[in-house]
Formats: sequence, structure tokens, C-alpha cells
Amino acid sequence: MAPLPPSTAPRPAPGPAPRSWWRRNQIAITPWLFLAPGILFFAVYVLIPVFQSFNVSLYEWDGLGAAEYVGLRNYEEMYWDDAFYTSLRNNVIWLVLYLLAIPAGLAIALFLNQTVTGIRIYKSLFFFPFVISQVVVGLVFSWFYDPSFGLLNVMLGWFGAGPVNVLGDERYVTYGIIAAGLWPQTAYCMILYLTGLNAVDPEQIEAGRLDNAKGFRMLWHIILPQLKPATFIAFVVTIIGALRSFDLISIMTAGGPFGQSRVLSFYMFEVALSEYGFRMGYGAAIAVVLFLIMLVFITYFLWSMYREERGR
Repeated sequence: MAPLPPSTAPRPAPGPAPRSWWRRNQIAITPWLFLAPGILFFAVYVLIPVFQSFNVSLYEWDGLGAAEYVGLRNYEEMYWDDAFYTSLRNNVIWLVLYLLAIPAGLAIALFLNQTVTGIRIYKSLFFFPFVISQVVVGLVFSWFYDPSFGLLNVMLGWFGAGPVNVLGDERYVTYGIIAAGLWPQTAYCMILYLTGLNAVDPEQIEAGRLDNAKGFRMLWHIILPQLKPATFIAFVVTIIGALRSFDLISIMTAGGPFGQSRVLSFYMFEVALSEYGFRMGYGAAIAVVLFLIMLVFITYFLWSMYREERGR
């Protein structure tokens, strides 16, 4: 058979047009475009200041004049500073007692999760501390503790006890401020647990009832395992809140009496920006120590989240 002329020979079908670089990588790049503004702001306002704090802690600087490089002298001074150890001790007390907000929030959430007459009023009353400012909380508790007209001493008088100056006594002041902080923090943990209780599987609860699980056994073996995400978030927020406590101390005592209610964040403020003479380098050194303490907990929490995600 004779071949067809070139003009009439069949031509191969054209292949697909080559895709552009953007079309080939669109799915991989698009999430990063959405994350880019947040990453930029996080880098500018968090990461870069962290490294700047490390750098400033190596200088003696009043914030205006020339900075003098002193190496690790600020950290050496901190080692011998009694006020620093007082602040560190108070931070440990805050950290331990602030965790009481978690079981308290869980108990209130379990109560509010029931069908009770007037439950909406109860929810509003328990939710109220969470929405008010920490400044207002500090003022309210300052009046509550007042030795002359405070409600605490009025109630103590009913039992024949003398007035107690909670905020003026170095033995009680830290515990009094922590009690004020527990009020809104408990409300926050309560909200987390209420949200978690709404996601509890009713079939597991019904199965537990069939297995004769009641009361504490039901709570421990069936409800609490399902509240693990809420508990994890409550621990993270509560621990970080305890370590960075500042506003209540500033409002209620300004670090007094005799500096016995200081914590690291407030002592850092005093050293760098208050009557101690604008020692930015020493204040930055305290900030670095506080950051390293917080970094231990943050690393643990991130590692726990990573292990949990890998286990799924």
C-alpha cells in the first residue's frame, strides 16, 4: 500500500500544555501565604525581642545613654540578690497554688452541666469573673481584705476573731493575691470543662452505667479521659498565667510589704522601669531567667502534643 502524501498524513494529538510553576506548587504554597502575616508579626514582636533581651542582658544600660558591655555581670549580681530569690520563691508558690483552679473549675463545670432550676443564673454568676478586668479583680479584693471595713474582717468579727491585714502582712500577702487570681482563673477553667463536657460521648456514659459505674468511678474512668484535651489546655494556660502574673500584684500591693509579694515579672519591671534606676540590663537578665523557666514548660507541652499527634 502506498504511503499517504505528507499533507494528508495523520498528525499526533497535541499533549497537555505545560503547567506553570504556580499551578504545580499551589497546594503546597497557599497555606504558607495565609500563615505569612502571622509568622511575620510573631517574628517581629516575639522572636526578635527575645534575642534582643539576651543581648541587652549583657550590658549596663539606662535606656537612653550609651550601653556598657559587662558580660555576665548582671547574672552574677542576680545570683547574690535576695530580692530575686524572694521573687522566685513567690513564683513557685503561685505555680503550685494556681493549679487549684483546674479541679475547682472541673467541679463547678460538673455542677453547671446538670439540669437544675435557675442554672442559667448560676452559669452567669460563675462566668462573671472571667469577663471583668484583672484591675477590677484587684480592686475588689483590696476592698475585701481591707482591715477597717473589708468584708473578710467583718466575717471574722462574727466569730470573735481580730482584724487581719492580709495585704499588709508579709506572711499572708502572697496567698491573698493568689486567692484573688484564682477567682477569674477558676472561671476560665470552668468554661474549658463545660465545652469539653458537651463533647462527652453519651454512649460511653450509658455503657458505664450498665457496668454499674457511678459517682467517682464514672468520673475517673469515663468522663475524665474524654476531658483530656480540656485538661491539657487548662494546665498550659494556668501554668503560664502563674509564671507571668503581674497586674494583680501591681494593683493590690505594688510588691509590698517590704517587697515580699514580688514575683519575677514585677521585679523585672521594678528594676528596669521603676525606682531602682532604669537598669535595663539587669531587668533583661531577669526576663531571660523567667523566659527560660517558661521555656521548660512550653517545651514539655509541645512535646506532649507532638507525641499525642504521632500516636493517632
